[in-house]
Amino acid sequence: MSSPNADKPYNLDLFFELSADLLCIAGYDGYFKKINPAVSKLLGYTPEELLARPIHEFIFTGDKDVTARNRESLLNDTPLLNFENRYVTKSGEIVWLSWTSMPVADQQVVFAIAKNITHKKKLEEERDQLIDDLAQTNNDLKHLAYMTSHDLRTPVSNLLLGFDLMDLSKIKDDDTLMFIDVLKSAAESLKTTLNNYVDVLIQKSTQNIITEELNVNDSLAIVLRSLNSLLFSSRVTINTDFSAAETVVFNRAYLESVFLNLISNAIKYARPEVGPQINIYTERENGKTKLIVADNGLGFDMIKVKDRLFGFNQKFGNNADSKGIGLYLVYHHITSLGGEITVESKLNAGARFIITFK
Repeated sequence: MSSPNADKPYNLDLFFELSADLLCIAGYDGYFKKINPAVSKLLGYTPEELLARPIHEFIFTGDKDVTARNRESLLNDTPLLNFENRYVTKSGEIVWLSWTSMPVADQQVVFAIAKNITHKKKLEEERDQLIDDLAQTNNDLKHLAYMTSHDLRTPVSNLLLGFDLMDLSKIKDDDTLMFIDVLKSAAESLKTTLNNYVDVLIQKSTQNIITEELNVNDSLAIVLRSLNSLLFSSRVTINTDFSAAETVVFNRAYLESVFLNLISNAIKYARPEVGPQINIYTERENGKTKLIVADNGLGFDMIKVKDRLFGFNQKFGNNADSKGIGLYLVYHHITSLGGEITVESKLNAGARFIITFK
């Protein structure tokens, strides 16, 4: 049985008039022949103004040539799909349109539908600008890292030379000799660290970060020697247990930097009334090696810090020595080589950093 309305003609003009998209019929002569209200509303011209002038007069100057080339293809019976160009409204505003056009040669007209994608383009521009800004910031930071790591080696070398020129036989006080030995050891560790950083920067510039099997305890010992004075003055207790996994495959400088930042942070943010204690140990889980660094310090309010914990220049305490870079470096070192790092913490209940190696 046929529908009672089967032979009743439909008013298809309603689709044309009510569509939020821009619908138009253009002639091969370059003029609009018919437009829907959305065209007039967006461009700000009356229908009479739009029909009276050549279409190319409404197109943004920078897009006229590419539009003309695509129009030639269109008039050669080639449909135009998702072609984007800019139009200038009556008020001078630039809008982006995405066109789908179909030529009808025997009628010498083009049926076209356009979507207003101005908002999308603005988001893309903001994204591109953000990417450019981040790239520039990254280059600036890389340059600063090169400069700092390289240039600091000269004064450190001079400092070590001063120790070598010192005639220790003339010094009779044992405490003074011990103090000089501590300073020399710290300077040697600093020089080694700077050399390692320069090596890593060179590796990164060639996208070739060297990893190797490292003894966790040996890497930790190097860092503890460089922190000898800080460890002594803070009276920190450090407990270690690497029986579950004595080695990890990682970058040497990165691992030492991870230890350096997590240990110095644990001491820096110790609770005043409680002696600092740091537990460092390894675990094996599902075939992966985990390194845990846990302290009994001030900890974090994880609800407040959320995803900011490893952000650049993020500070979570009132320590004047804090620069907000340490945890950012730790996160970067771990994740850049395919690892993961998570944190378990509560205020005044310490923090537990769990590092899972690739």
